[in-house]
Amino acid sequence: MLRQVKPRTARSKRAADKKAPKPVENTKTALFLRGTTCSQITQDALADLYAMRQTHSKRFHKKNAVHPFEDAGSLTFFSEKNDTSLVLFGSSSKKRPHTITFGRTFDYKMLDMLEFYLDPNTFRSISQFKNSKKVPVGTKPLLVFAGTAFESPVPNAFTMAKSMLLDFFRGEATDKIDVEGLQYVVVVSADEPTTATSDPSDPASKPTLHLRCYNIVTKRSGQRLPRVELEEHGPRMDFRLGRSQDPDEAMLKEAMRRAKTSEERTKKNISTDVMGDKLGRIHTGKLDLAQLQTRKMKGLKRERDPHLLADDENDDEGGLYDGATVVEDKADNPRRKKRKD
Repeated sequence: MLRQVKPRTARSKRAADKKAPKPVENTKTALFLRGTTCSQITQDALADLYAMRQTHSKRFHKKNAVHPFEDAGSLTFFSEKNDTSLVLFGSSSKKRPHTITFGRTFDYKMLDMLEFYLDPNTFRSISQFKNSKKVPVGTKPLLVFAGTAFESPVPNAFTMAKSMLLDFFRGEATDKIDVEGLQYVVVVSADEPTTATSDPSDPASKPTLHLRCYNIVTKRSGQRLPRVELEEHGPRMDFRLGRSQDPDEAMLKEAMRRAKTSEERTKKNISTDVMGDKLGRIHTGKLDLAQLQTRKMKGLKRERDPHLLADDENDDEGGLYDGATVVEDKADNPRRKKRKD
């Protein structure tokens, strides 16, 4: 971790503000390094990957005595020094030949890493495809992932590889894309997994990843829509996954957290009609009509005069027919209120 130095000039302050956290982060930059022992095939593969992401990449040509899975301090140092969040480290040894290690950092700390073992027999660089049209620098590709290994609901090495390749080829985020700019496609396919062997940690027992790049060529079809064809552009790489370092749960949760922006959130059950009037929808529960409070009227109250109640009882005993109504003039028997002394 580098020591924090307070900027003294306007130029250094702008550089510090550029590295500071932002609500919408900048495009991820990749750093390409090589170890003390790196085969020519691995160097060619790194050069082709650098050419496909040249606008947002930095490349070191000197040898670096780095062992990522033993001590990643040197990689995080280079990442913070160059303000890069993606690291690609090429190395080759007798036990792990032609290895490319993908690493991602968060807050200039190593988040996760994954080894890709390159097959030297099937590797073809971009320079070996002479008949294909070169893709302009800075063009965003189409990405296709094919295979059941990438669809696992449980995070594993293949889902991590898909996430890393997406971060590497995504490039600059944009909401508008020109159709003419879609000139090439990157296809990553995985073989179907076979039966489990005695040693599941052996890379040879894992499915192989095939990375292919194609140019999108449109030709006349005699109809309104053109005929689309694919021509291989290169590079052609076959990988087997090796060692991996899973991200820390707390660090991953912090890395996936999104900052609160000034954009107004959409409110539920509130809409605006064509005239610009705001409409709201209110959901009420089930109403109990038995407990409904109605307006109290004096005429609906029950009579409580004891003289009238006694007359009603005498009339019932006298044998009035059913349904008869007794009407008594209150003027004959007016109510008298007791006088208070």
